[in-house]
Amino acid sequence: MRAMFLAGAVAAALLASPAAMAAPGDADAAFKTLYDTEWAWRQDEFARADASDDDRLADHLPHVDAASQARRLAYWQDVRRKLDAIPEADLSQAQQVNYEVYRDQIDVLINQQTFREYEKPFNSDSSFWSSFNFKARRVFHDAEDYRRYIDQLHDIPRYFAEETANMRAGLKRGFTPPKATLAGRDKSVSATVEAATAEDTLFWQPFKAMPQSIPEGEQAALKAEAKAAIEGEVKPAYATLLTFLRQEYVPHATETLAAEALPDGKAYYQAQIKEFATTDMTPEEIHQLGLSEVAKIRAQMIDVMKETGFQGDLPAFFAYLRSDPKFYPKTAQELLDKGAWISKRVDGKLAAYFGWLPRSRFTIEPVPADIAPFYTSARGGKTTYLINTYDLPSRPLYNMTALTLHESAPGHSFQGALAEEQEGLPDFRRYTYISAYGEGWALYCEYLGLEMGMYDTPYDRFGYLTFQMWRAARLVVDTGIHHKGWTRDQAIRFLHDNTALADHDIEIEVDRYISWPGQAVSYYLGMLAIKEARAKAETALGPKFDIRAFHDTVLALGAVPLPVLKARIDRFIAEGGRDPMPVKFQKAEAP
Repeated sequence: MRAMFLAGAVAAALLASPAAMAAPGDADAAFKTLYDTEWAWRQDEFARADASDDDRLADHLPHVDAASQARRLAYWQDVRRKLDAIPEADLSQAQQVNYEVYRDQIDVLINQQTFREYEKPFNSDSSFWSSFNFKARRVFHDAEDYRRYIDQLHDIPRYFAEETANMRAGLKRGFTPPKATLAGRDKSVSATVEAATAEDTLFWQPFKAMPQSIPEGEQAALKAEAKAAIEGEVKPAYATLLTFLRQEYVPHATETLAAEALPDGKAYYQAQIKEFATTDMTPEEIHQLGLSEVAKIRAQMIDVMKETGFQGDLPAFFAYLRSDPKFYPKTAQELLDKGAWISKRVDGKLAAYFGWLPRSRFTIEPVPADIAPFYTSARGGKTTYLINTYDLPSRPLYNMTALTLHESAPGHSFQGALAEEQEGLPDFRRYTYISAYGEGWALYCEYLGLEMGMYDTPYDRFGYLTFQMWRAARLVVDTGIHHKGWTRDQAIRFLHDNTALADHDIEIEVDRYISWPGQAVSYYLGMLAIKEARAKAETALGPKFDIRAFHDTVLALGAVPLPVLKARIDRFIAEGGRDPMPVKFQKAEAP
């Protein structure tokens, strides 16, 4: 019912003509003051720079102790009460859309605090300490950047102590990632502890080549302070954390896998689904949808398998793909080169499918070695497309086209850059990621690769189908684990039997789903919403349908819940399919 109401309210706002959008009144002003104030407070609370103003590191790490967590919950609950006091009907049409997006965002933040998600601050995929893998690889421009970075190094002992106290509280009430997913995840901690000197740690990365604009004497002083901080504060903090993980936390972590078995588990898992997928679908509904989609994709896989001329059944074809060396890179550079080549081929096709292109560009880098063994196959962001070059026999080349479309352009790197470059959107829409929208878009981009002519061989198309199957199977596996009580082996077997993913990847992914309930269902549900919206627009607009205008409309939204996306396409149809992007963007020339 909530989703239906949201869609109806947003549809009313989005279907209004521009002429109907009145000048901001008292309600608009009150709402804008509320979200601007809260957003600035949120950035300060989490020690994040507002990317629209200053992208420097903060000079401290966030406070994550129990008192800070309680303060945040009280603050967001007060924001929610103030939101309720603003009559939505009195808002301008544009602000009504922002209101729906923002209210869902605040509800998610409240739920995270209510269920004390902060007591589980790491999982098989990511951790509170792993952020330094990326902070240490930032571009530092001047001495102030280095001083802020060193200030954060000084703050690590306090920050780790607070995170450890949170984990102890979670441990006490049985709220931890399952023990089965934690084996070996302390390697990135032990790597710092075992480093012989400060120069051997990842924290030294920014000091290997400092800007020439910083005088030599100041460089030397900064290096000396950093070295003292790493050896005297950082390494001891990591050693204390490692002892805690190995002797206390991992041995006593919960044995059960299901989120529904955690404290208040059924409500917790439903809240996780709502956060990541922005849907009120039940776990059982998602599970059955997944089974149906898996069956459809399996039939398509058999058809493509036959195109290759392979003589045998689908399980035999999977075994062939997993074992024949010709499908795998011989060197890490070969894998990186493949991703780079695909991304440049995409560049030549974008203008046919998008009217507006981002100014920002991304680079391609390998996943850092200390996290690669337990990292996903790739990850894309506004500035970087990371490719995992660890264990090359688990990195099939036939998957690389779908993977690159998803993670770089026109997927995550492309979408994230366009979102941030739209200054007309509130910051809470430009800089906040909603998984159903972002992952749904990236998965849709894999599908778009068919139209773009990116899959050159039947093996490439089979790789595409393997990735589609992988995400459809997630609907089954996530709900199977967290709702139906599946074992880890059941989940691994389901992916092994239905995809051509390498066994190493399957195990890493299953551990990720176990320790990150609900996130995995967002991909396929998001893609289905975009494909259904497109089909509706194509049918309604007929010859007036312009694929570039449709894509621009989807991307102009920033990150929004799926009901808002669907309502926006209803407005797109009502407006005759016109392109929404502002003229300040660089318009691509159609081929």
